[in-house]
Amino acid sequence: MSVLSSMPAATDKDERRRALSAFLRSRRERIQPEEVGFAPGGRRRTPGLRREEVAQLAGVGVTWYTWLEQGRDINVSAQVLEAISRTLRLDRLERNHLYTLAGIALGPARSENIALPGSVQKMLDQLSPYPAQVLNSRYDVLAFNDAYCQVVIDVDAIPLEERNLLWLTFVSDEWRCNFADSDSIKQHMVAGYRVALADHLGEPSWQDLTERLLASSPLFAELWERYDVAAPSGKLKVLNNERVGLLRMEAVSLWLSQLGQVRSTVYTPADAETEAKLRLLVND
Repeated sequence: MSVLSSMPAATDKDERRRALSAFLRSRRERIQPEEVGFAPGGRRRTPGLRREEVAQLAGVGVTWYTWLEQGRDINVSAQVLEAISRTLRLDRLERNHLYTLAGIALGPARSENIALPGSVQKMLDQLSPYPAQVLNSRYDVLAFNDAYCQVVIDVDAIPLEERNLLWLTFVSDEWRCNFADSDSIKQHMVAGYRVALADHLGEPSWQDLTERLLASSPLFAELWERYDVAAPSGKLKVLNNERVGLLRMEAVSLWLSQLGQVRSTVYTPADAETEAKLRLLVND
């Protein structure tokens, strides 16, 4: 028997720990000490921050962080991962990757993030005063412009893990949108989600979102049991904005095919009165 064949096979957990170790080290080494307030001088064996510096900035023990980066089997909390994410300046996609490797669920609407090119955000910004957003097939909000925040819902103020339109519509009282035809919109959203789910059956993040919605919203559960299916619709939508009153808008969906099942939805005014109100809201 060879030496290799006599070694125990690596488990999925072992592989995840090794990946976590390599990922943390790579993110740590890309940050220069002077970027976070440390003196640049002194001899450093590796580029970027030292482990003890990361631990200090994140407010965790040096030994604990060292064990984490070494891939040891230790308990990790979401709060500590959040502190490490901020310290290592992780973007949204990197943060989600860190949570996945650590085996920590992100929350009620764990987002399936896609690294959007900067040109997509530039496009959304240029559409102002028309509200616009980018969604994936699971209704995660991946990008948006300032007009969308001012007219529809203030996504900037919503925690990253809750930026899912199904969760915001059916569960969150604080962030619920004020569409006049909300009953019809909710029915259509659930029917559209069922269509999308067919391509992701058995995937943990989709299953987690569905189970949380069913447990948290009796209305979602009721609509889910109808087994309706539908495609994205561009029908007229009426929004009751607290500052300017009713807005009549048409939702136009533009599929960003190079990014997979991702679409940009742009709300365009259906009449001159709405056009004027949009410009007042965004330019005020």
